[in-house]
Amino acid sequence: MSDTIRKFIHVDMDCFYAAVEMRDNPHYRGKPLAVGGSERQRGVISTCNYEARKFGVRSAMPTAQALKLCPNLLLVPGRMHVYKETSKQIREIFSRYTSLIEPLSLDEAYLDVTDSPHCQNSATRIAQSIRNDIWNELHLTASAGVAPLKFLAKIASDMNKPNGQFVIPPSQVQQVVDELDLGKISGVGKVSLEKLNKAGFYTCLDIRNSDYRELIVRFGRLGASLWKKSHGIDEREVVVERERKSIGVERTFSVNIESFDECWQVIEDKLYPELQERLNRAQPKRNVIKQGIKVKFADFKLTTIEHVHNQLDLAYFRQLLREVLQRQQGREIRLLGLSVMLEPLEQARQLSMFEE
Repeated sequence: MSDTIRKFIHVDMDCFYAAVEMRDNPHYRGKPLAVGGSERQRGVISTCNYEARKFGVRSAMPTAQALKLCPNLLLVPGRMHVYKETSKQIREIFSRYTSLIEPLSLDEAYLDVTDSPHCQNSATRIAQSIRNDIWNELHLTASAGVAPLKFLAKIASDMNKPNGQFVIPPSQVQQVVDELDLGKISGVGKVSLEKLNKAGFYTCLDIRNSDYRELIVRFGRLGASLWKKSHGIDEREVVVERERKSIGVERTFSVNIESFDECWQVIEDKLYPELQERLNRAQPKRNVIKQGIKVKFADFKLTTIEHVHNQLDLAYFRQLLREVLQRQQGREIRLLGLSVMLEPLEQARQLSMFEE
């Protein structure tokens, strides 16, 4: 490990989908707006603007609940092709400052600017310059966090939202970490946080003052990860190329279905052709090693089944469907999905070398 102090930036676009809609449709500005959730009884909100958040509307909230909180909420369908194109433009701006970019989604990414020659090698100035470029060229706002550790950069980007940035210099890392609520650390979900709180752990300082072996016994890998972070240790680098392990497609139905024949028609006519197209477009040279089906029932219980299978095979999905519907127990079906697991990238490369 090098002794060089790393310089990480986490850039997070502000209510990205909603911001794009307000940019392209000025009459939406200043009004509570949500993207997605167009089906008032069955839809779910993808994202919403800050005007809507004042009413308590949040991402992943059922549309019906959002409309109760905010009866004047404007619902607009998503335009994924526009969001993807805008995301590419944002990525191009990042690439002017560093080649070490790790996208986490369409609207956020880590950047390693440790060796960037731009802005006198000041990560703070680079983050500001990136945010200025995004605003001047795309008319969208972004928030940024700057820190010598990846997990702190992500936390910092949320400290001055929207349209702001927060810098954690190396000299203040331990102070910031000690005061950090465990719920703000990526990877600590609601259930894990409840277990930690029940055991008396609320902040990183609580973790730092505890016994390492006891943490491992009680919380396993999460305990080890939190112990490191509580001591200001995060050795992860920016991952420029992230290997895709699976591809999936799914449908949520506006009206529940229940029979095998109804499910099979959706698979044969819609899901399988879409999965085939995505696979050919995304990973044409990698073989399938597993096939799977996901079903969500009307009571929101989710079940999945997958088996080893070395090629994409429509007939095999029929067999999987029969198996998974044995768990139906008379319930209607709300969602149906197909997925394939892909062979490891290195294995695919080795095979392609032999084929040449």
